[in-house]
Amino acid sequence: MTERSRRKRAGNKSNDIPYQKVFTSEPSAPANAEDKRLWKGFCEIESEPAFFNVMLKRFGVQGVKVQEVVSLDDELLVFLPRPVYGLIFLFKWIEEDPDKQEQSCPEGVWFANQTINNACASVALLNIVNNIPSIELGDNLRAFKDFTSNFTPALRGDAIANFDFVKQVHNSFARKMDLLNGDLLLKNEATSKGKGKKGKTEDDENEAGFHFIAFVPIENQLWKLDGLERQPVCLGPIAGDWLGQAKPEIEARMAQYEEGQIEFAILSLVRDPLLNHVSSLAQNIKSIAALSAQLDRVKPNWQDSTAGPTNGHICEPEGLLSCPDLGYHLTQKEINQAKLPEKVVNLCLSNMASVMIEHRQELLTNQAELRMSIKEEMQSNVLDEERAAARSCDYGASMQGFVRKLRLKKQAEQAAKASQVERDEEDKVDDLALHSVTMN
Repeated sequence: MTERSRRKRAGNKSNDIPYQKVFTSEPSAPANAEDKRLWKGFCEIESEPAFFNVMLKRFGVQGVKVQEVVSLDDELLVFLPRPVYGLIFLFKWIEEDPDKQEQSCPEGVWFANQTINNACASVALLNIVNNIPSIELGDNLRAFKDFTSNFTPALRGDAIANFDFVKQVHNSFARKMDLLNGDLLLKNEATSKGKGKKGKTEDDENEAGFHFIAFVPIENQLWKLDGLERQPVCLGPIAGDWLGQAKPEIEARMAQYEEGQIEFAILSLVRDPLLNHVSSLAQNIKSIAALSAQLDRVKPNWQDSTAGPTNGHICEPEGLLSCPDLGYHLTQKEINQAKLPEKVVNLCLSNMASVMIEHRQELLTNQAELRMSIKEEMQSNVLDEERAAARSCDYGASMQGFVRKLRLKKQAEQAAKASQVERDEEDKVDDLALHSVTMN
């Protein structure tokens, strides 16, 4: 993928569940919270990492973040934060052989089918996070996972479709037009089937929905979790970096598109980089404190022999950070749990004051970089919230009002023009009459 993927809306045509068209507000008014709560469907969601991150946050999932994968080249994959918990692949859905042999879902894999239109984004997310034992799911998803632990994939899919908590988070981005489009899609499907339409047409191919599937390492095996398949597909045991094993499956799908067509996108679910940065900052602070304490013992006047930033300060306005600071999400517990690097431990057991001072200076420089990285991640989270808020803003009523004003303006201009033409005609008649009187 050498070109940034265009944002695609995810949807499919997999069920006939009737939606109840309920809007408590005026037809031209934006959809309110009650409209979204009463609506029975799932809205389409673009493959925008910010939307997925906000969804995960609202689900209550902690410690993970969605990032876009701009290329499957090994040189770029190494820059993804580790560990990578899963990949989400968005592509234009093509129906495959429904009679192919599939293995049953093993006990150690949580997998749900997609049984309702447009829910593939939430299904893909749940199929990943419910297979990561090291993250915090939040009370609602944890209870849901426990409740569905003995369900079949189909029953789990039905449970998602009827789980109001997931539906409301999913539809929190919805605008009135999204709800109307969902109803229209269902109506068109019902009409098409009612007429006994058979076979695929070119229009059907062009209107095919976009679909999310997940690739997840589970218990040292790589799994493809596609909600439109009856069972999960094991891609074999993991040997080395599992991303390399997922590449052939994704690239085979990409190869189906004509050259120049961007019909896919790839997202990664990784450990939240903010957690790694905060842990590194805690380790940095603990290391600087340990070296400073040892220097006080080995060379009590060591600060007199240092100048500039080594003397307890770094080259930034905030100075050296040596204690918990909630502005960086840093707590005393984080500092206490931090493990000193082996190099720092060895230096603290030695009497090499010059080497300790030199390494302490390196740690001061690293701290400035870590604090900047934390601020950038925090700003990124703010931008995600802003993008999500902008996505859910409904400008329909404003646009209708604007169009009405344009129409009224045009009508006024036309009326003014007609009136001017009429006055010009009257002036001509008056001029002719005056000229006739003069001649006589």
